Order: sequence, then C-alpha cells, then structure tokens
Amino acid sequence: MLKRIMIVALALTFVFGAQIAIAGLLEDIQARGELIAGVKDAVVPFGFVDEATNDIVGFDIDICRYIADKLGVELRLEPVTSATRIPMLEQGSVDILAATMTHKFERDEQIDFSITYFMDGQKLLVAADSGITSVADLAGQKVGTSKGSTSEQNIAEAQPDCIVVSFEGYPEAFLALKQGKVVAVTTDSTILLGLKNSDENPENWAIVGEFISDEPYGLGVPENESDFRDFVNLCLAEMWKSGDYMTIYNKWFGEDTAYYLPLEWEMEIWP
Repeated sequence: MLKRIMIVALALTFVFGAQIAIAGLLEDIQARGELIAGVKDAVVPFGFVDEATNDIVGFDIDICRYIADKLGVELRLEPVTSATRIPMLEQGSVDILAATMTHKFERDEQIDFSITYFMDGQKLLVAADSGITSVADLAGQKVGTSKGSTSEQNIAEAQPDCIVVSFEGYPEAFLALKQGKVVAVTTDSTILLGLKNSDENPENWAIVGEFISDEPYGLGVPENESDFRDFVNLCLAEMWKSGDYMTIYNKWFGEDTAYYLPLEWEMEIWP
C-alpha cells in the first residue's frame, strides 16, 4: 500500500512539474501581472533618469511598455549595465532586456534575441579641436568605452595600437574625455549623440569617423522560451506595421528632438 502511494505521489509530482515547465515565461509574466525589463538608466535617449520625475524614461522603455500593454500587465524597470545585463537575464532577475544590446552570434550561446528593433553603427566622440577624424588617429592613444560592450572588442580590432580604457558606463567614459584621461569615447553613434547633446556645451564635441561596425539591436530574452520570443517578435511587427514604432521613434529621434536621426532602415517583417 505504501509503495502504491509513493508511486502515485511521484507520478503527480512529475505531472505537476511538467505543467510548470510547459507553462513557460509568457504565462508566468501574465500570472504575475508584471513584465520586468532590464534597461539602461544613463544612456540618453534610450534609457535615462528624468530629473523632473526621477523616473527612467527613453526609447527602450517605450518599446517595453508597448509589449507590457499587449500582455495586459504592468511594466517594472530594473537598471542594468553592459556588464550586468546578460547575467541578470540568465539569473531570472529580469524577463527581457532592452538595453542598447547588439545581437551577436557569440551572445546567442547565452541568451536569445528578438528581431532587430533598432539599427546603428559605432563611431568616435572627441573634442571638436582634437584633430582626430578616424580610428587611424588613435594609435598609441587612450580610448574610453563601456565595460562588457561590443565596443570594447570592435575598437581593439579596428585600431590594435590604441589603449582601450573600460568604464562602468558611457557617462563615466565621457567624464574621462572631459578630464583629458582619454582622447575619445567610442560606442554606437546614437549613444554618442546623447552624450554630446546632453552636455552644457555640445559644440565642444564632435562625432567623427566612418562606422567602425554595424550594430543591430535586439531585445534579449531567456534561452528556450520560444513562446515569449515569438510574442515579442509579433509585438515588434505589429508596432512597425501600425505606425506606433514611428511615433515612438519620432518622440526620441525626430526632427524636433536634440537627438535627430533619420530612420533609414526597415524592420524585417515576417509574413
């Protein structure tokens, strides 16, 4: 009798465990009533703290809010850096990453990605009177960037003779540029535009050089959560087709903003 009870208990445990596994992240988020998004909080205009409200706002936040609304849940934001974002997603601290993250094959070994939702390229931010116009001018010079970013690798490959100095974030790298500790900051051009135009004297700084690399941004999602990834992709496609993407884009990168960037690419929409 005892043996039979144990067998039934084990069977129920297996079935219950299987149901939990089948449920997946999408259902967990809906049951929780909250989408937890890992976002930058110091990268204008993707994710930064609004001094008037003390809230994190930006392009990436609005993208996540659209997805949360489609899920019918609240949006909770968790600040991440280039170095912490993937570990936080792997640990389950966040459900999704919208954190200026380039989709690279090597990152696919750790997490999954949505389709590309933003396209950019890496350049240099320098003092306007520095005389630096390209990576060729950086030989033997110190260049600042963010720890854990693809920019670290890209600049080292583009100019092996420069000295890469990595900081916790891009504001810290920009401060080092102002203090003369580095001669350039390198990352995606829109992030550099945010640094430059957020300064009290933007005319003192220049974004220079050809693109060092292409930087297609993807939303990061956990491995093996295909239902959630498919839902995120569907949201992005609907956002693009409905014109909501353009509304969000123009809010942060339109002609009337300090970060004007013409939209010159199209999202890949599946039939």
